[in-house]
Amino acid sequence: MCVSSVFPVIDLPGTGRNIQRLREKAGVTVRELQAYFGFEYPQAIYKWQHGECLPSIDNLLALARVLEVPMEDLLVYDDREVSYFWQALEGFAAA
Repeated sequence: MCVSSVFPVIDLPGTGRNIQRLREKAGVTVRELQAYFGFEYPQAIYKWQHGECLPSIDNLLALARVLEVPMEDLLVYDDREVSYFWQALEGFAAA
């Protein structure tokens, strides 16, 4: 049972930087991703990398496969939200 209203949040700018870093590490260009996803223009990929939006779940899975990383490794979480959640659970357990 969850005793806290705090919910982990994806850090969009951090995730965007992470996607760009992993793409570059894998040696994959934006144009190659554009072709892979069948996008007419590369703007969607740039929006992902700039943290303006996230890929859909399907595209996130495909991106992880192309970059050869687990899907969760693409995402960066807001640590303040996560640590607050764990502090709340620790306080609940101690009571």
